[in-house]
Amino acid sequence: MYVLGIESSCDETAAAVLFFEDGNGVGAPPRVLSNVVASQEDIHSRFGGVVPELASRRHVELIDPVIQAGLKDASLGLDDIDGVAVTRGPGLVVSLLVGLSAAKAVSWARDLPLIGVNHLNGHIHSLYLDNPLPSNGGEAAPGASGGPPPFPHLAFVASGGHTDLYRVEGHDEVRHLGGTLDDAVGEAYDKIAASMGLGYPGGATVDRLHGEFRSGRAPGVEPLELPRPFLKDRPYQFSFSGLKTAVLNYLKENAYYRSDSSLPPWARPQKLPREAVLSVAAGFQEAAVEVMTEKVDWTARAENLPAVSLSGGVAANSLLSERLRERSEASGWSLHLPARRYCTDNAAMIACAGGYALRKNGADAYRDFLEIDADPAWEL
Repeated sequence: MYVLGIESSCDETAAAVLFFEDGNGVGAPPRVLSNVVASQEDIHSRFGGVVPELASRRHVELIDPVIQAGLKDASLGLDDIDGVAVTRGPGLVVSLLVGLSAAKAVSWARDLPLIGVNHLNGHIHSLYLDNPLPSNGGEAAPGASGGPPPFPHLAFVASGGHTDLYRVEGHDEVRHLGGTLDDAVGEAYDKIAASMGLGYPGGATVDRLHGEFRSGRAPGVEPLELPRPFLKDRPYQFSFSGLKTAVLNYLKENAYYRSDSSLPPWARPQKLPREAVLSVAAGFQEAAVEVMTEKVDWTARAENLPAVSLSGGVAANSLLSERLRERSEASGWSLHLPARRYCTDNAAMIACAGGYALRKNGADAYRDFLEIDADPAWEL
């Protein structure tokens, strides 16, 4: 069974083709035949974040050539496809509509079932994509256990738009346990980086700077002391707005951004001394990672779950994967991470989630594709 996946929830235009073998189960993930991702990072970096209108226009320009590239890389045509999986939420509605419209057109023209996929369920399914085993030398995120996680397991999805905990009983049995009350952790990383003039996106940059601090290449620099918002009365919840505010207060007190009140603090940085940049990056990353590690560990033990999966863009963070690996060994649960190329938004994870649903429910369950609409606030 060949499944075409389409993803356009934010600022990546993506298409992928997956092959599902008959009898394919958890132990035999689908084969990724193609996975094309067109990034808009160069467009949005000058604004310090994604501009929805610009993202939508670029999706319109890219969606057809990206789908064609995905089919070409898989050496297939639309006549070979057995089903189409597309992100219908959550995300930016103007972006979602572009991918959804293209998916509906393909489904209608070829009389194919259309499976609407929750973007977060896609991230959870990124663990079932070419998840490399240590024995074959595959490319995995640091600290990853070989193979996909067993059922049940705890899924932690951390990205620029989401910080959520899920109990996963099966491919279509997912229960939300808790999430962020304000900023997503990836958003906080981006705003912190932008406030220091480090550009967008900021997660990888802050992680790299923290690595420089840990390596001893910044003698005399100490991490900025920041609060740890554990929310002990709400153990399944996260809050990162206080961390972001603490950093902005530090920058304000030290006159590290312009006083133009017409702009938000993260849009008016000045050039910071190198020592200040390293101190803020190290302090913020250590505070955020400590909170995430404690919350994940507490939830896994409270829910009596034997395994934890980490997905989303923040899954590529070196300190987070390291600390979760250490905690997994101490607490007795296994840690599972996707291959690096599937950490950020992509269509292979959407095709994976949609393909499992199609195999279970059959094509007839997905014929009313004209009724599928974008849902920017769709909860999993």
